[in-house]
Amino acid sequence: MLLNNAANDRRHEMADVTSEDFDRLVAVNFKHQFFAAQAVADDMRALGGGSIINFGSISWMIKGRGYPVYQACKAAARGLTRSLARDLGKQNIRVNSIVPGWVMTERQIKLWVKPESGAEIDAAQCLPGRVMAEDIAAMALFLAADDSRMCTAQDYVVDAGWT
Repeated sequence: MLLNNAANDRRHEMADVTSEDFDRLVAVNFKHQFFAAQAVADDMRALGGGSIINFGSISWMIKGRGYPVYQACKAAARGLTRSLARDLGKQNIRVNSIVPGWVMTERQIKLWVKPESGAEIDAAQCLPGRVMAEDIAAMALFLAADDSRMCTAQDYVVDAGWT
């Protein structure tokens, strides 16, 4: 199983992004997903199959503001997931993506959660409460397990109904 979950949601305005910034943001938020999948594909074929799980984000779906390159990378994860699912499926390699909502990690709370954020989340989500890392981990475990043996090319949104 490969879990492609490296990202940096550093806020950035379009006008401030240099070519070097763009390359760094793409490298940490998207490029690794392709090359990590490429690196494990032969071993998964030899083992008779496997599961690749890419991470996206609802940020581009809800038209979040202030991080356009990050959002573009997370939208691209959807295309990569579907493409690799087709390319690798006949070798019994499943490729799916997890698309988290606003997960209340220590980093998110420290950097981005403001006093008014609770009201925004409550208004946007269908379910009460907050999306936690454990909710995302549970979906990852499902997608890694044989229980999801017929699931591929899908985006599994875990956002309490925000989208």
